[in-house]
Amino acid sequence: MLQGTGFLVRGWQLGDEVSLQKNANNLNVSAFLTDRFPSPYTPEAARIWVESLLKQEPLVNFAIVINKAVVGGIGIEFREDVYRKTGLLGYWLAEELWGKGIMTEAVKLVTEYVFQNLDLIRLQAGVLSKNPSSMRVLEKAGYVKEGILRRSVIKRGEILDEHVYAILK
Repeated sequence: MLQGTGFLVRGWQLGDEVSLQKNANNLNVSAFLTDRFPSPYTPEAARIWVESLLKQEPLVNFAIVINKAVVGGIGIEFREDVYRKTGLLGYWLAEELWGKGIMTEAVKLVTEYVFQNLDLIRLQAGVLSKNPSSMRVLEKAGYVKEGILRRSVIKRGEILDEHVYAILK
């Protein structure tokens, strides 16, 4: 468990499903995430997600919790082959909490955790071009923009650029 200012970053637990579904089921939240993030976010999707992460080893996917309610998620995806020392960072937060510094602090906490506990030397994140707020989160957390993959993503029928950010151990 990682302690933030007014929030916790912890592993997923049974009982997280209701608040996860409530806060993730928002078109504005899913607008900037990969399509594997369900939209609409159903109770069944929440149940499947939580159950799939109850026995993570190592712990790399976290719930962001305020007053025992899941208000977001943050995690690392491992890569393979020649990319095995680079993790991919992803995150989301309930819309009513945007702009309060929670995600910047959560990114810093998870980045520190990863570099102290996992055999990774680099973390990177891709941000859709229509999400400058997420770019600012990463910049404030010490990540550096390394490039723009032009016209590389399609989201909701629109072709977008992907901005690649990274931080090194």
